[in-house]
Amino acid sequence: MGGLIDEWATQIAKAELSSTLPRRWAHTQGVAKRAVEVGQALGQDAGLLVAAATLHDIGYAPRLAVTGFHPLDGARFLRDEHGADERLGRLVANHSFALLEAEERGLREELSTEFPLLEEPLPVDALVYCDMTTTPDGDRTTAQDRVAEIRSRYGDNSVVGRFIRRAAPEIFASVERVEAALAAQPR
Repeated sequence: MGGLIDEWATQIAKAELSSTLPRRWAHTQGVAKRAVEVGQALGQDAGLLVAAATLHDIGYAPRLAVTGFHPLDGARFLRDEHGADERLGRLVANHSFALLEAEERGLREELSTEFPLLEEPLPVDALVYCDMTTTPDGDRTTAQDRVAEIRSRYGDNSVVGRFIRRAAPEIFASVERVEAALAAQPR
């Protein structure tokens, strides 16, 4: 994956998000930019990371919201309408510990059966890093501030609030692993 897949991903995300959800589109662009920056640590999976970062929130698009759970809706759309690469669909479906939110929504079995988590931890961690260090407006932030922002926006007693509280330790651990991998890269 690379070049052409990145363009394909950008075209799809822009078509689905830019006019209907401009703030979500801004976040998506920021996450994709982060993916390009950290892609060097992934080697052969850099293109996969950029495509997944570009498409991770595609399931928020109103016309795609079937279950109301954007990771599952987005991955199904990519698989069913675009014949997307299986690993790409699995990353989109499982981004930022979505399995924990799926559990809160009663969709864990569907998500884990249709889109099992990738066995390789680096692309999964890298996508968490890119998503959780980017604000809703596409700017850089810390994972701690991002989690706090999500909790504030949704409320601690909402489905998303309960999920993000449960996922926070895993999010922070993923971000630390990626930061360590980036620090180990030759300059």
